[in-house]
Amino acid sequence: MKWYEWVRWFCMPLMTVHLQTVRKDILELVKKSRDSSNQKFSILDVGGRKSPYTIGIKAEVTLLDIPQEEGTRTDLNLGFTSEILESIKEKRSNIASLVVQDMVKSKLKDESYDAVVCVEVIEHVSRDNAFVENISKVIKKGGWAYFTTPNGDFIKNEGPNKNKDHIRHYTKLELSYLLERYFEYVEIKYAVSTGKYRVMGLKGFDKKRPFRIFSTIIANRINKLQSKNMHNISQGTAHLMAVCRK
Repeated sequence: MKWYEWVRWFCMPLMTVHLQTVRKDILELVKKSRDSSNQKFSILDVGGRKSPYTIGIKAEVTLLDIPQEEGTRTDLNLGFTSEILESIKEKRSNIASLVVQDMVKSKLKDESYDAVVCVEVIEHVSRDNAFVENISKVIKKGGWAYFTTPNGDFIKNEGPNKNKDHIRHYTKLELSYLLERYFEYVEIKYAVSTGKYRVMGLKGFDKKRPFRIFSTIIANRINKLQSKNMHNISQGTAHLMAVCRK
């Protein structure tokens, strides 16, 4: 592991509950998959860009994202740029390749990856059926896909503070209906308790404001405790996590 990966690993317990949950889920899925196979394990990280979720994972990771364009994508720092690609190569040790491509128009070979990770991406995609279908196609038989989306049944993507880059908002039922078209097995859980501590934790770290760093860490620790045993509770929760298998 490189220094950047060690720093990320060390700071992980201080991060948002969503990030910690995704990381934990992926680690467990990869471990179970590697235990049942002696071959190298390959992951396609769709929309991964500088994805912290697959950093240090014992797998060969291919990062795939669309090119960054002017407008919303640039404002929100979405998509790949040449600078981001160079930065990733320097910081990551488990990157097998970097692909600049739209998964809706995928040119990847069928059954070319053991697993796909798609974190907080699907809500940005207009043609979600084609997107999920192409993800399913690139996964080997017996492989898995891991999807997340931020809203769920409780938090609505509407009003003056609406996320302008989100095409749609999925409920658990809607996401299940979509994924079950292309996967034999789908399991979806609710992940994070909502409220002031979740909001405080999302503010992030700023070295120029040390008090906020401290308050953010405390908020994330409290929110992690609040989020225990919330997997089947639709109200007062955010983020849907889905594990799909072929």
